[in-house]
Amino acid sequence: MTDKKKSLHVKSGDRVIITAGKDKGKTGNIKKAMPSEGKVIVEGANMITRATKANPAYNIQGGLMKIEAPLDSSKVMIVCPSCEKPTRVAHKVIDGKKVRVCKKCGEQLDV
Repeated sequence: MTDKKKSLHVKSGDRVIITAGKDKGKTGNIKKAMPSEGKVIVEGANMITRATKANPAYNIQGGLMKIEAPLDSSKVMIVCPSCEKPTRVAHKVIDGKKVRVCKKCGEQLDV
């Protein structure tokens, strides 16, 4: 079996809207993309409560902490910065570079 490089339709820093699950309709920026797992972490979405132990060596306070959990990348859609609508991503070659383009308005997503 060959290891094929996986890729996502979104990148870190993209503004996305969540299309399914308990946070459906929320928007936020992607903090971290994990292409090997097919998951993304969106700021302020899919919050979970994690119990942590205090660690004075690293100056970590114990207690219940709310953190963002990974979300499947198929549950998010990129929001176009120019038309402000959720859209799918198309790819075009502009000036010899492959760039991501909005399917609805045709504007370039990579700036």
